[in-house]
Amino acid sequence: MKYYLIAGEASGDLHGALLIKELKKKDPKAEFRFWGGDLMQAEGGTLVKHYKELAFMGFVEVLSNLKAILKNIRICKEDIEDFQPDAMIYIDYPGFNFRIMKWAKIKGYRNHYYISPQIWAWKEGRIKAIKRDVDQMYVILPFEKDFYEQKHQFPVHFVGHPLIDAIAQRKQVDHIKFIDTYHLDDRPLIALLPGSRKQEIKKMLSVMLEMVDRYPDYQFIIAGAPGQEESFYSGYLKDYPVTLVMNRTYDLMSLCHAALVTSGTATLETALFKVPQVVCYKGSSISYIIAKRIVKLDYISLVNLIMDQPVVTELIQSNFNKKTLQKELDSILDPTQRNRIFTDYYELEKKLGGIGASENTAGLIYYDIKKLEQ
Repeated sequence: MKYYLIAGEASGDLHGALLIKELKKKDPKAEFRFWGGDLMQAEGGTLVKHYKELAFMGFVEVLSNLKAILKNIRICKEDIEDFQPDAMIYIDYPGFNFRIMKWAKIKGYRNHYYISPQIWAWKEGRIKAIKRDVDQMYVILPFEKDFYEQKHQFPVHFVGHPLIDAIAQRKQVDHIKFIDTYHLDDRPLIALLPGSRKQEIKKMLSVMLEMVDRYPDYQFIIAGAPGQEESFYSGYLKDYPVTLVMNRTYDLMSLCHAALVTSGTATLETALFKVPQVVCYKGSSISYIIAKRIVKLDYISLVNLIMDQPVVTELIQSNFNKKTLQKELDSILDPTQRNRIFTDYYELEKKLGGIGASENTAGLIYYDIKKLEQ
């Protein structure tokens, strides 16, 4: 059977790759075309466009790149028509995917949505499009099932969280070799995860790096985003005694003592590695003002949202500055606070349902297609 997947970010590439791997087990003759990244491509199939060409962040940037976005939508529709897939699989990325799935539904394609867009946070009105255009929805956060089924009477499948699969399936790192490769010493490591897009990295990393000279008993390491080139970070490296690690974030997190993390999927990954963290976010003033008016959440990090309590500190916009960041970093280095965070992290993992999200989703998609063939 033929599967067409659309992922528009690094996290979607990871989840898409795991899903393709499991679909091949169910359907050995499967054919894949996709919009994604290197991880999906490594699993086989045809990469139509890399997510690095699609990552537009914030209201202002989207508007300024509208022509390119509309061109990509046209290219995608034409490519789907040429491929004639048995299943369309959308991985989050709603701004682009909603346009495609509306068209695909009219054309008669079967729409599967893996990893729900966060309509529980904002744009809840999108539920109308989901009910109209989505044939099967697979959610990865436990509260999403209640949101869809109890509040909106739309049945969904809770499959568990694929990050647990990704972490469980990773190769174990040789700690000694890792330390030797990057010329690290015996001081505890603090990871800096400034985001995946250029504009957010520029905003986040400059403030995070202000901590380096204030903590001489620790060594700081930047986790380079998979969608960026090493040269992009070179300007920061010459001014601070920090190490850059590219495309080895999970290896790094398995060794870290603490982390400063830009809000996003990385906050959950950090928690699953049991690393105390401070969550940080700073966007453009215009984007932040607009978002503050329409986002209906008490928290921005997945950790706090899932637990429905402030497990990790969130420093947002003006609160993300040198003074507050140092205060919160001091806090997560304190043994008493660390023990409290560890306890909450273990409860978080229980709520996420254990390994198997990718296998569960692949099975549901495959058997949905087979059922229609009967």
